[in-house]
Amino acid sequence: MSFVVIIPARYASSRLPGKPLKDIAGMPMIQRVWQQAVKSRASRVVIATDDSRIQSAALLFGAEVCMTREDHVSGTDRLQEVASVLNLDDSQLVVNVQGDEPLIPPIVIDQVAANLAANSLAGVATLCEPIATSADFNNPNVVKVVANRAGLASYFSRAPIPWPRNETPINALLARRHIGIYAYRVGQLNAFVNWPVAPTETAESLEQLRFLWNNVAIHVADAIAEVPCGVDTEDDLKAVSLLF
Repeated sequence: MSFVVIIPARYASSRLPGKPLKDIAGMPMIQRVWQQAVKSRASRVVIATDDSRIQSAALLFGAEVCMTREDHVSGTDRLQEVASVLNLDDSQLVVNVQGDEPLIPPIVIDQVAANLAANSLAGVATLCEPIATSADFNNPNVVKVVANRAGLASYFSRAPIPWPRNETPINALLARRHIGIYAYRVGQLNAFVNWPVAPTETAESLEQLRFLWNNVAIHVADAIAEVPCGVDTEDDLKAVSLLF
């Protein structure tokens, strides 16, 4: 199995401007993410950015960088541009590792790629984990996913799903939080950018719903290692820095 990791890294961030270059124990965050990715079994790790400051920093620590357009409406669109620039074959597996996850375990990067490789009916693979608290279950910022017994996603939502009509305990619901790491076949990325935005995608603000709307199966499995939350705020940054 061969796969390529692409790490999107935008300078603009409404909650934490310049996020990829924020210092974490003497090292920019994007370098921390890159270091985790190169520990995976990926044949190639590429940082995708639209900002020359991030490009310069990444080149200094030895990363491969692909410059992209500034006007992409989603991270999936940015990945497709990189796959096109790199001239990747339609069958090539690509893993999207978010540029704000300096603690991403390399083993889950390998897992999501292997899951897609093993499931020929799926065009995309992703991961999830159990939801343990009512607060998370009801939090619209915690994306939920429901899958069928074949491990294929039925739906992703910010709403609490499946809904416990009879006050079923959360652990009995098999409620799952979606973890935002994806593996794609490049051919599906190429198709994605040519589809109109799906109504469900607009309603939920979840771009993965465009794949389901167009009958592309998404494989979902529990992550085999805990995936810490990413860095979205200054408080997140301070908390993560204490772990290094």
